[in-house]
Amino acid sequence: MAKKRPQTKAERPQLRDEEIPVVGAREPCPCGSGRRYKACHGRTAAHAATELVHRPFEGLPGECDWVALRELVPAATVELTLKDGLPEGVPSVTLATVLPMAWPALRRDDGSVLIGLQNDTASGDLSRDLADTLQRALTAEPGTPVQGRRAPADGPRLQDVLDLGAPFEPALQSGFEFWVPDAENATPEVTASLERANAAAIPTAKLTGVDAAYWCETPEKNHLRWVMPHPEERLLDALARLHAAGRSNLGEGTRLVGSFRAHGLTVPVWDLPSGVTADDVEKPAAAFAERLAAALAVTEPLTPEERRARGGLTNRQVTLS
Repeated sequence: MAKKRPQTKAERPQLRDEEIPVVGAREPCPCGSGRRYKACHGRTAAHAATELVHRPFEGLPGECDWVALRELVPAATVELTLKDGLPEGVPSVTLATVLPMAWPALRRDDGSVLIGLQNDTASGDLSRDLADTLQRALTAEPGTPVQGRRAPADGPRLQDVLDLGAPFEPALQSGFEFWVPDAENATPEVTASLERANAAAIPTAKLTGVDAAYWCETPEKNHLRWVMPHPEERLLDALARLHAAGRSNLGEGTRLVGSFRAHGLTVPVWDLPSGVTADDVEKPAAAFAERLAAALAVTEPLTPEERRARGGLTNRQVTLS
């Protein structure tokens, strides 16, 4: 009987981590290890997809406004400045709260790029997902949308691709007509999406005298929602001191009712009478900012009354993200 020859395996090309494609969890890992993907490179990818970045916009100019546009403002745009400048054929890059059909991004016929902020993302790092969408939009064919995907775990973040020295200046819009240069000639799908979005948009205005404070109008009452950069515990203490002293309102008929927690920042919310406009609340908000700065500087422990006020504010806190 002839001896069996030892079988030899052809050497597989060695792939770098960034070259490993995504396959089914139970399929062999493309890296050639012989293990299933979920037990090999899929483990790293899954960890990157689920690890939550508490403050995804930290380090960006206008972090508080990024949070507001992501969670609170229905229609707004911001012109973005890229760190390495605009590539050839891309005249502008604009961040938008929402895009038609909930597209993550759109490259218009003229080559300009729109990036949608209020979209579901595949990983726990919103900044990385948005940067990935932006980079793909820059090279997309003009006139096409960009679909969402799971960003590479080692891909750049917004902090890596945007010019951190450029201002972040939101322009609030009364509707979503900015989606298309010529709304009258839009496709039926885009027109229907535009009509639905305009019907659902809540009138909103940004205060000019303080940072990241947004007035909005609802049928029953108006509100002021103010995204603040201070550490949460310190801010809640300061708000409690003012609330207990009867100095947390923004004028007659207004009331601090609680706060949101969003992307690592705290957003105090005030109820306003229906007749109170954004202009009406400008001076009271500026005066409150001064009172808050003084309260933030206090280091003494809270009094029993202040602790009760803090407990009430904490109980009315809602986490958005």
